Amino acid sequence: QVQLAESGGGLVQAGGSLRLSCAPSGRTFRQYGMGWFRQAPGKEREFVAAIRWSGGFTYYADSVKGRFTVSRDNARNTVSLQMNSLKPEDTAVYYCVASTSGTVGGAWDRWDRYDYWGQGTQVTVSS
Repeated sequence: QVQLAESGGGLVQAGGSLRLSCAPSGRTFRQYGMGWFRQAPGKEREFVAAIRWSGGFTYYADSVKGRFTVSRDNARNTVSLQMNSLKPEDTAVYYCVASTSGTVGGAWDRWDRYDYWGQGTQVTVSS
């Protein structure tokens, strides 16, 4: 069983930055595709970013492209989401996700393609 623990959320002013981290435990995750989703109050969950098992391919939602960067360190068993130029509309609970498929079948933005979810971490961006 894989457990995902997110950290790094908090309150930041618009234009600021935050770095989220995800630490999988219970099983080595170096062969897993990893990603981030978010959900704001009253809204559906939304894909944010994903990274292939090898780290050589990344995929972003249009709304965060150019501002967010997803990365992974398989040696340290961590996945990170660097968020810059934050906007109030980025406010949401952010979830780390993992797929036993290293490439997620190419469907990076489909939440049902991921096998494991973290508990989430709150990100609040004030205007």
